[in-house]
Amino acid sequence: KRRPVGTRDEQAKHEPVLRSVAVVGAMTALSRVLGLVREWLMAYFFGTSLQKSAFDVAFRIPNLFRRLFGEGALSAAFIPIYAETLKSDGPEAANRLAQRIAGFLVAVLGSVTALGILLSLGLQHVLACSARAEAVYPLLRITLFYAPLICLAALGIGILNTLRQFAYSSLVPVFLNLVWILALVGVCPFVSEDLDVRIRVVAWSTLAAGFVQVGMLARPLHKQGVRLKIASGWMSDALVRKVLRMATPMAVGMGTVQINLLVDGVLALYAGTWGPSALEYAERVTYLPLGLVGTAFATVLLPTFAKHAADDDHALMRSTLERSLRNIAVIMTPMSVGLTVLALPIINLLYTWHSGKFDAQSALYSSRALMGYGPGLLFFSFYQSLTPAFYALKDMRTPLKCSMICVGMNLCLNLLFVFTWADGWKHVGLAVATVLSSIANCGMLAVALRRKLGAPSFGALAPAVARLISCSLIMGAAAFAVQRWLSQLLTDAGWMYKMVELLSVGGAIAAAAGVYGALLFFFCRRELGELAEDVKGRRSRRGVK
Repeated sequence: KRRPVGTRDEQAKHEPVLRSVAVVGAMTALSRVLGLVREWLMAYFFGTSLQKSAFDVAFRIPNLFRRLFGEGALSAAFIPIYAETLKSDGPEAANRLAQRIAGFLVAVLGSVTALGILLSLGLQHVLACSARAEAVYPLLRITLFYAPLICLAALGIGILNTLRQFAYSSLVPVFLNLVWILALVGVCPFVSEDLDVRIRVVAWSTLAAGFVQVGMLARPLHKQGVRLKIASGWMSDALVRKVLRMATPMAVGMGTVQINLLVDGVLALYAGTWGPSALEYAERVTYLPLGLVGTAFATVLLPTFAKHAADDDHALMRSTLERSLRNIAVIMTPMSVGLTVLALPIINLLYTWHSGKFDAQSALYSSRALMGYGPGLLFFSFYQSLTPAFYALKDMRTPLKCSMICVGMNLCLNLLFVFTWADGWKHVGLAVATVLSSIANCGMLAVALRRKLGAPSFGALAPAVARLISCSLIMGAAAFAVQRWLSQLLTDAGWMYKMVELLSVGGAIAAAAGVYGALLFFFCRRELGELAEDVKGRRSRRGVK
């Protein structure tokens, strides 16, 4: 007989995932910071030029396969089965499963890469292309080779996460940024000033980074007793077929989402030659807090929930999920508001330099995109924490159904906004459509999970989120006022423009932190206390007699 939800036994314990999240977040933060450095260099060399936008569209293709076969559908299906196999049949059987999945990835993605290159050559030769499309094809033929490499790396990362080796696996994405930065700093200044030549240097650097990422995983996997080789026999392996059966509905849903993102890039290119690059610069700023919190929670929660499901401990799964959602709301709500109200100063601080290609117009377009993405940051993080619960329960269909509905909604909103919004704002409509569809997706997932698991409890979560949003809005008003005041004060005093930007944004963030902390102390003390407990890694004793 199912126990009632919310009993004192369930309230008495939860899995303290925040400490592991902190490890993943710290490693991911390094990657995100380097990603910002990378994008700053891209802004310096390319601005919002057609070449930069063409590269952003082309690079979405290997990222599509990465999210499907790497850290997406295949990984989400593989991790629970790998964990079960490791527990029931031992390391040898788990290694064999991993090796055959690696063989599947190389066979399928190698074929897809070859087919994609032939298709792009055919389209370019047969169809009369615009200058914008002509800029994309050569870059696509280079970046496609990155797909099988990054998916193999993602498989190794998933194995390390299952073995609770979060620190090193979270460092692997750093190497993409490092190789990319080295190409921008060490090669681009010494080749032709033609932007077409320089952007191809960047494209080749992504391929080199793929080899580096795969190579860097060999040692930590070996230390854990994992021999990640390319093995055949995957077509006849029952466990591989089980993984693929579980991954298929997710892949359909995620594939639709990723194709929709690709359409976003094409529509942004239609909106203006600067459209995809402006969205990319804004996304890069958004990815920093999202990687620190949202992605870090998702990385830790999937193997954590998989373990709870394998132990049939749904009570612990419920309490861990709800606690994690409240932690996310405390951290991400002020970040969401802060990015929205300080969008232009932040973009100017990060990307604008007098001698670079990123000018005032580029800053304006990018800041508008950031204002569109900012409100969705909280819901992007919620989504990344809700979906692992379904995957751990081996329910792949519910996220698929929800994502299909929201993809349709997003596509309709994209077309509506891009054809009806004014020039200079069309690309912002794409960002707003993404946020609105993410909010709808989170709502549907939460309702479905409530019916399946008994959590999250809306009666407990909604008032906490409402209080946190109210505190964050007050904080945002204070941050906006302080930034404007400091900027005017320092400008009148004759300070250099970059110091004005740095000190005004830094002062606004400091003021926002103080205001938000005080408001939390007075109005959200329970949520603040939970966060403090989880940072220390202690299990809550609340509710124990």
